[in-house]
Amino acid sequence: MTDGAGHDAATALDGAATDAAGGPAPIRLGTRASRLAVAQSQDIADRLAKAAGRPVELVTVTSEGDTNRASLASLGGTGVFASALREALVANEVDVLVHSLKDLPTAPYPGLRIGAVPKRADARDVLVARNAATIETLPEGAKVGTGSPRRVAQLKAKRPDLQVVDIRGNIDTRLGRVTDDLDAVVLAAAGLGRIDRLSEATELLDLGFWPSAPGQGALAVEIRADETDRNLLAALGKIEHAPTRLTVSAEREVLAELEAGCSAPIGATAIVDAELLLVSATVYRPDGSEYRTASHASVLEGSAQDRLAEALEVGTRVAAELLENGAADLADIASSVE
Repeated sequence: MTDGAGHDAATALDGAATDAAGGPAPIRLGTRASRLAVAQSQDIADRLAKAAGRPVELVTVTSEGDTNRASLASLGGTGVFASALREALVANEVDVLVHSLKDLPTAPYPGLRIGAVPKRADARDVLVARNAATIETLPEGAKVGTGSPRRVAQLKAKRPDLQVVDIRGNIDTRLGRVTDDLDAVVLAAAGLGRIDRLSEATELLDLGFWPSAPGQGALAVEIRADETDRNLLAALGKIEHAPTRLTVSAEREVLAELEAGCSAPIGATAIVDAELLLVSATVYRPDGSEYRTASHASVLEGSAQDRLAEALEVGTRVAAELLENGAADLADIASSVE
């Protein structure tokens, strides 16, 4: 006869994969080696370990984006960070992956699916500048670093005088350049927060004028589509955050319908407020001289599946309006929505 705690532990491990000794096998979580990737992977590992009642170990995977120093746009966008990880998951070298959702291509990957979307962190961009400067107070002609075409367009739209410099490297490297050859850099608030450096931001950029990348601030936990480890699947269900799944799905549907890559100059913001889903997106000309914005809303009702379908439909309507208003003339995106 077992006590309550023993019964709970046995129940939690029911259906778990086993190791050579017959005990519960550790969950292998694939991650890139960067400080940010490890930080966000470790956070999910800790939460999965608690939910599953078994160890989670990090397995480092090196991607082309980690070794090739060319610009992200020339490499085909930030999806280059996901490809090697996904290959490892398909090959059964790892059991789960943690992605920054903004870096994940919208097209499904054969044999894989998103097993959980945890609660989203801050979706905003931030400015980190010398002398505590803001966008408005940066000196004329200031050099601002970013590797994002969207951020380039937004900076140019607000301050055409700025010299925007294409930069690569991890967060520490980018921040270091503010005291070296740049006056400021633009980064994601969520990334800075995950490595405990958000206090260095000199301005949080409002999502109204500065909509961020679709899915920014959210993580995706990816698994094999045919995963049979019931313990792992149950643990993923415990870290799922339904409102985040809805908002990021709507934002990413805009991107998918526009047939645009994750490095395209597109910003999108979705929120759920009292069962009302609000979705807004903006497409920019790369030099920031022109942009188009569209917004739609819908009441969320019914089952979780019904609500997700409605979120996707709202995203589709936003993309359709953008195209009707000439967004395809501004950037390299689809010319029609079927």
